[in-house]
Amino acid sequence: MKLLVADPILGRLGGRLRVGVSGGAPIAEPIIRLFLSLGLDILQGYGMTETSPVISTNSPDDNDPRTVGRPLEGVEVTIGNNDELLVRGANVMVGYWRNEQETQRVIEPDGWLHTGDKARIEAGRIIITGRIKDIIVTSTGEKIAPVDLETAITSDPLFEQAMVVGENRPFVAVIVVLNAVEWAREKAQRRGQSEHAFLLQRIAETAKGFPAYAVPRAVWWTTEPWTIEGGLLTPTLKIKRQALQARFAAEIEQLFA
Repeated sequence: MKLLVADPILGRLGGRLRVGVSGGAPIAEPIIRLFLSLGLDILQGYGMTETSPVISTNSPDDNDPRTVGRPLEGVEVTIGNNDELLVRGANVMVGYWRNEQETQRVIEPDGWLHTGDKARIEAGRIIITGRIKDIIVTSTGEKIAPVDLETAITSDPLFEQAMVVGENRPFVAVIVVLNAVEWAREKAQRRGQSEHAFLLQRIAETAKGFPAYAVPRAVWWTTEPWTIEGGLLTPTLKIKRQALQARFAAEIEQLFA
């Protein structure tokens, strides 16, 4: 099996790569486990510019793909209000250049830096659960971390990109960019099922590990990718939520009509 599957894939990566370190955005756990099964360690880490920049990372002999690993030596972490991850250590910046007000907002007098990320700590490992400002609160009071859900949805090769919506709405919906080749193949195999029902079923399969209230109940789709040039992605390929919500305002209203 290694000769038939793993070696050709690893060969495309140069043939000598043994470890890959990932940061900046989460990788779906099934994808990491796939590479682990091929013999390539994918190690997720976590950090910020304000922390020089690494806070934590997995290691080849201590790798839990669900997490961003353990804090580096000398770095303290704790969970503050609203499940926010706080960091303290010599790696934390002195402050923002000529911006004392913003510095005081993010760094407590005792040195704890507010990361803006929601997290939990299990057995010394950090699990990032979403951005505080990105948390969606539905009209029924349910809270959903959209990044986790979007990562799960795009683990299906049919979905290239996704944005979950539902702030102050009665349920969660999603706008997706479909892989045109996969979509053409799938459309031929739907056997009478409506496109909307088919896509919702596929999305539900990707979200089976989430609470029922977090599973999208409506979907709008396109095959036109979101790009940096179009103003819908950041230079690190993260989606620009406000820009996307403005671009697809009419479609979002239709989803909840």
